[in-house]
Amino acid sequence: MKTLLIAFLTFLILIFQCLKLKAQNIRSISARVIDSRQEPLMGNALLHSPDDPAFVKGISFLNGRFELSEINQKTLTLKLTSLLFADTLISIKYKGAAHVDLGTIVIKAQHVQLNEVQISAQPSLTRSLANGNLEVKVANTILANSSSLTEILSKAPNVIVNEGQISVAGKGEASIYLNGRLITSERMSAIPTSQIEKIEVISNPSSKYDAEGKAVINIITKVNAGMGVLGSVGQQVTASEFAGLNTNTLFDLNYNKGKFAVVGNYGLFQGRTRERLYTTRTRPSEEDYLRSELTTNWRRKLRNFSNFGLGVQYNLSEDKNISLGYNGNLEKQGGGQDSRNSISNQEGTRFYTSDLKKNEQRLNQSFTLNYNQTIDTLGSVLFLGTQYSDYHADINDLIDERSLIAGADGFRSLKNDVEHQISISSTQVDYSKVFRSREKLEFGLKFSYVNTNSGTDFLVADNGGAFKPDENLSSDFEYREKIPAAYLNYSGMIMGKTNFGIGFRGEWTDYTLNTSVAGGQLLRDHYFNLFPNLLLSRTITERLKLSASYVSRITRPRYQALNPYVIYQDPFTTIEGNPNLQPEKVHSFELGANYRKVDFRIGYNYVIDPLSAAALRGNTPNSYVLKGINLDKSHTYFAALSVPATVGFWTATNTLNLSYAKMIDDQYSFIALPSKPQWYLYSSNTFNVKDLFKLQLLAWYLGTRSSGLYQDRSRSFVSIGIDKDLFKGALKLKFLANDIFNHTNSSGNYSVGQTDIFYDRTYNNNYFRLMASYSFGKLKNNNYKNKATGQSETNRAN
Repeated sequence: MKTLLIAFLTFLILIFQCLKLKAQNIRSISARVIDSRQEPLMGNALLHSPDDPAFVKGISFLNGRFELSEINQKTLTLKLTSLLFADTLISIKYKGAAHVDLGTIVIKAQHVQLNEVQISAQPSLTRSLANGNLEVKVANTILANSSSLTEILSKAPNVIVNEGQISVAGKGEASIYLNGRLITSERMSAIPTSQIEKIEVISNPSSKYDAEGKAVINIITKVNAGMGVLGSVGQQVTASEFAGLNTNTLFDLNYNKGKFAVVGNYGLFQGRTRERLYTTRTRPSEEDYLRSELTTNWRRKLRNFSNFGLGVQYNLSEDKNISLGYNGNLEKQGGGQDSRNSISNQEGTRFYTSDLKKNEQRLNQSFTLNYNQTIDTLGSVLFLGTQYSDYHADINDLIDERSLIAGADGFRSLKNDVEHQISISSTQVDYSKVFRSREKLEFGLKFSYVNTNSGTDFLVADNGGAFKPDENLSSDFEYREKIPAAYLNYSGMIMGKTNFGIGFRGEWTDYTLNTSVAGGQLLRDHYFNLFPNLLLSRTITERLKLSASYVSRITRPRYQALNPYVIYQDPFTTIEGNPNLQPEKVHSFELGANYRKVDFRIGYNYVIDPLSAAALRGNTPNSYVLKGINLDKSHTYFAALSVPATVGFWTATNTLNLSYAKMIDDQYSFIALPSKPQWYLYSSNTFNVKDLFKLQLLAWYLGTRSSGLYQDRSRSFVSIGIDKDLFKGALKLKFLANDIFNHTNSSGNYSVGQTDIFYDRTYNNNYFRLMASYSFGKLKNNNYKNKATGQSETNRAN
């Protein structure tokens, strides 16, 4: 750690030694583009410099406004282009002001009949930004062939999805944002993949983001600019030998007229999914010998997995709008779960089976009310928002157990009735002030309140007898949490070519936890955390940029991880929450260099009280409980390289990541393993075959990792997709062969206490998928925006 800190400080000193006097150049340009009827236009703004032929900058604008920054040129030519008007050229020279505000540019009318015009291009999958962020294109790439946002993320570079956890390579578990606001996994399932434009992987988030999570993944949806109606309908059919057949129907609609904008979407997923887990638990000592081989199959029948959303925006004026949004999803799940467990000990071998009939229903709803105002032409913004979310689950499972002991056959039945509810409310205000020097001051306040409660009733009937309550498995739980938060962030440019950002975020957490488990527990606590962050980036030349950052974060336990209610797996295996879990705190350092399009980064993460999980011995000799735990600390070092390439009809994105982790335990008696580095390789390739169709090949490899306590085996993935557009792009046909070699199963081992544990989990990733989508209508010029304010809390609801 000391070596990396010295390197980090040395790098900062080198940046400041490179500083020169403030360059007498234009650093940014902004303008507003309208037509003769005062209507804002959409198009592209391109900058060229006669003094530097290699200099080119551009941006698209949808509502008439645009701004280009990090220019640093004396003389420029601005070119405005659009299908709505003729090309317009404007000459700009430095006249003492670093920021040039061109004011309002009025474009003369041009008679253009714009019907069905399609512009085809082969986009690069990724773009590395100077601040360390990675921008991943989704639209018109192989990622767009996915049926869900989770599937998209599992195929995105530098993003690792494993056992429901979404992580950024080298960083750890990430928080998921939608258009700048955190979302839940329920909201993730409600986002139509056809509406996703791109993904931002933010390794070093500033203080304006909630402190939750080690990194941020921001999902950016398409902006439909125009008046009128635009919609799409899609159908996906997926066939898998492992799980069977399922279908996914998607529909979304945009309607804009006058000052009103309405957006809506509906999706229905039906069919079957499957997951299989093989686990062995071995206690090798002679006096306490045990060998358990457990296979659990989850065969889920998706009766009705539907998601729906509706949003309305009213434009009070050109710079002010108010919006109301509703999102929800309904999950009705049937199917079953079967477990087969062979247990050998000094007394012999016994066999146990259990068959669970699933009957589960979840209804999740979220309401948002937002106010947005653009304060000035420089881009200063005021945002006020409030949100209320309600998550409700009803579970009524029937379980049949059988045991074969010394030739005798015994059986019992169980009923598991669970009612679980989470209510979340939050209010937030954000203000961003942009100065003419192009420096920006951001500050905001937020207050959130969470109330989650559950009641679990386990009833047991032995050998066909009457059902009786089981007090050991039944429980009640309630958790209340209040978090007021405030942040301040200041960013800008100093001495010509150095961008900086410095911020602080403070969060006060007050919670009460009440559970009936273990005779009853009442826990109350409160704590305050301050999260500083710093970002510096230096433009050495137009092709070479350097950066350095420090970020502090926190990861609080998910509400379900705190709830000690029992999730049944088999007669000797349960999953239970841990009400004594503590939040983990993260300190992250990173250095980076970007040359042309090649990006290289090294970093170090120090984590206090890292959250993890393990199978711990239960109250009986053969039983085990899977639960969340806190380790003592962990150290992670990483290096990452990204190299995009474009050669004619072939576009490729290649990334290489090497990480080394060391976890330390001082409580649970883990058996220490030698730490070993892990390799992560990723390659996405797109081939345009003479404009007839598009062939896309995606592959990744995640090598074996040993973190000092856990050892994970290698995994790999190969997918091939073919896309064909018909009727000028209105009809899109796609075929996908996913996980061709069926090697994405997650497996590994660890030793805790006196038990050696091995696991191998198989997912339904090997399948073929056929997709068709049709777009109809057209828009003229408008857009809808709605943000969710309470999603750092709702993200923990899963």
